[in-house]
Amino acid sequence: MDRIPVYFMPGLAASPKIFENIKLPEDKFEMFYLEWCLPENNESIVDYAARIVKDIKHENPVLIGVSFGGVLVQEMAKLIKTRKVIIISSVKCNTEFPRRMKFAKMTRAYRFFPTGLMVKVDWLGKMAVGNNMISKRLNLYEKFLSVRDKKYLDWAFKTIINWDRCEPDTSVVHIHGDADEVFPTKYVKDYIPVKGGTHIMIINKYKWLNENLPQIILQENTKL
Repeated sequence: MDRIPVYFMPGLAASPKIFENIKLPEDKFEMFYLEWCLPENNESIVDYAARIVKDIKHENPVLIGVSFGGVLVQEMAKLIKTRKVIIISSVKCNTEFPRRMKFAKMTRAYRFFPTGLMVKVDWLGKMAVGNNMISKRLNLYEKFLSVRDKKYLDWAFKTIINWDRCEPDTSVVHIHGDADEVFPTKYVKDYIPVKGGTHIMIINKYKWLNENLPQIILQENTKL
């Protein structure tokens, strides 16, 4: 039997390294990793998705996206036929955004997000000496952040805040941690819950994902 191609899209500015602990049975699945590229000036998410989808070399793949990557794979799925679309720690439409994101859209507050600081992770790390929790989080950023271009970061925040999908695609499989601090579950509907999963559960809940992703990919009914 031919192996099922599974393409992974990381979260905002993240590298495919976030999937380093995700392992699918090699006799059934073939894993591929997509990466962020710099956006064109004022590029829409539709046009951006059309560029990224060119990196998919297989017919009828499974697309798995994390956070903003989950938004992107949903846009990509409008352009190609897919076997299944799975989003992790993400949202299916803008009605699942928390209030702060809706407020940011209404006031255009995303224009003032300090994306320049995200580019300067090394400098932030030096300033965090003595605070172990902040230092650990910054070490994660240092390891997994691959795109530190301010143009990309400005585009990404503006693009996700202004995502115009109002109705969820009911065929999308949504895996979500019950402790997600970025997209709280009180705003999210119809998802497969992961107990204790935070927004970075792709990193620290990989055992759950390794145990359950094969079944989720293969089964018709995705409710566990």
